[in-house]
Amino acid sequence: VQLQAFGGGLVQAGGSLRLSCAASGRIFSDYSVGWFRQAPGKEREFVAAIRWSGGNTRYANSVKGRFTISRDNAKNTVYLQMNSLKPEDTAVYYCASSGMLTARQDDMAYWGKGTQVTVSS
Repeated sequence: VQLQAFGGGLVQAGGSLRLSCAASGRIFSDYSVGWFRQAPGKEREFVAAIRWSGGNTRYANSVKGRFTISRDNAKNTVYLQMNSLKPEDTAVYYCASSGMLTARQDDMAYWGKGTQVTVSS
């Protein structure tokens, strides 16, 4: 499975961005795709995840109510709609794939390159 994340950029606090994660290769219906982020000087952390079939989701508490993860199975693409962005959301965002719906980075089998999101105050 190959993953490519894009859609990052610079946005003011309170603004919105939508990230996309395009998947290619052997994608099974029981796979899940997760978004993680890493801010400067901090460890990478879980943001959200979704299962390809059924659409079950998980969110980090810090983004609940502001971020929405969704998928378009026909396009093999997972989206992360980010609203009400805060400066603390500034990070490199990565998408990753796993055989289970999980927030654990160690359970991710495939990773894409990150995309930078910068939120100015």
